[in-house]
Amino acid sequence: MDPRDDDFLKDLHRLVQRLNRMPEAEDAPLTPLGERVADHLGADPTGLPMVSESVPPHRLVDLDLALDALAGDDAEVLGLRGGRHLRHEEFAGLLASPYARIQPGPVEYVSVPTGPDTSRQTKSTALRLFRVDGMPVAALQRAADPQTGRETATLDVVAASPAVASGLLAEVRRLMAELSVVRGNVVSFARGEFGHHGIGKMTFLERPTVTADQVILPDGLLDRIRAHVVDIGGRAGDLRARGQHLKRGVLLYGPPGTGKTLTIRHLIHETPGTTVVLLQGAALGLIGEAAALARAMSPALVVLEDVDLVAADRGDFGLQPLLFEVLDALDGLDGDADVAFVLTTNRAEILEPALAARPGRVDLALEIPLPDLPARQQLFQVYGGGLPLSAEALATAAERAEGVTASFVKEVIRRAVLRAVSDDRDVTDDDLAVALDAMLEDTRGISRVLFGGDAAADAQATGGHGSAEFGMFG
Repeated sequence: MDPRDDDFLKDLHRLVQRLNRMPEAEDAPLTPLGERVADHLGADPTGLPMVSESVPPHRLVDLDLALDALAGDDAEVLGLRGGRHLRHEEFAGLLASPYARIQPGPVEYVSVPTGPDTSRQTKSTALRLFRVDGMPVAALQRAADPQTGRETATLDVVAASPAVASGLLAEVRRLMAELSVVRGNVVSFARGEFGHHGIGKMTFLERPTVTADQVILPDGLLDRIRAHVVDIGGRAGDLRARGQHLKRGVLLYGPPGTGKTLTIRHLIHETPGTTVVLLQGAALGLIGEAAALARAMSPALVVLEDVDLVAADRGDFGLQPLLFEVLDALDGLDGDADVAFVLTTNRAEILEPALAARPGRVDLALEIPLPDLPARQQLFQVYGGGLPLSAEALATAAERAEGVTASFVKEVIRRAVLRAVSDDRDVTDDDLAVALDAMLEDTRGISRVLFGGDAAADAQATGGHGSAEFGMFG
């Protein structure tokens, strides 16, 4: 036998002997922490029922707020002390252990965002001892710890009565929804740093201010979009009373830079108090979590930008697992949930037909086209009207800029201003003409693709992909 094998067998034999000498779990002595919990409960906690709840990591602050409200000021709040075992042990192992001496210690806190410019010192590891309807309970909350494999925050509750423990969890869920810092805010998700499925963080965004006169679309188009997204939510009570579903989906499609993102920013502006969840890029894979959050925070708006990245036709691109997550999210909400999904794409022709195969997925698909002459005139007025440019110069530029996008117009004005600023003077009609000439001449370069126009359309026709809108809030 190889000497290394012999050494391994000896080590294994010693390990088995050590395990055999260890007391059974049910005979493990209470730790100092367990003794403190036993004093509060009036019974050995290892013999009492325990219930657990997983909480998404971005809702740790909601859990903290709910427990603060439920436990009240009379609750005793303890931290944990006992070395490296703390990060790996379940609640039962913290209360009784043959080898770990877990003791009460200082409460651990972490600063968690509660809005675009606010944060809260939130308990990341804390044991609360309090009473519910006169019955003593112990509740342990812990933040997610991806490095040790705990992808979610957790709440563990032990009480003398199973009904009390289960009822406490139900009340915690209700309070988390009622007191949530997410409710009424605009948030985006990002992938987790550890693990493929984890959510790294949730970012709060400022609610945009985009009025209707800033959104230049063909006559009646914005009204149709608003009616489906905004007006239905405004009549939620009447529709529910008549047995009509509220869940709805809108697809906005068209070339890059035509105003899809600006339209969404306007919808967000027009729905104050509505919770908005934004997903784009790699975060589109978090649609399931976004839908669950929207359900809890209803009324809500879920935005999926460039949805063709995950929802292309299966026949052309093979099996796409994220497509099924999108479909499940669209189907999984109750019909009376006031949740609107708004999807955008530059390539509607490659989308999976199943997105529109069932009511409540995509009920309305509208093209956001290249602006016609009246629209271009409005665009030049919107972006250049506040500058010392003549009405004639703006009108001439609109006539010359045929086939361009809204973002193209915005960039022309920016370049005209930049030219003037470089010379330390006010912008003139000549600056506008020179900037427009340069943009129109660059029909084959990268600028034309980025900012729209015929070259961008040609790129799309040959399979190119990109957006000139640079993200929802970029």
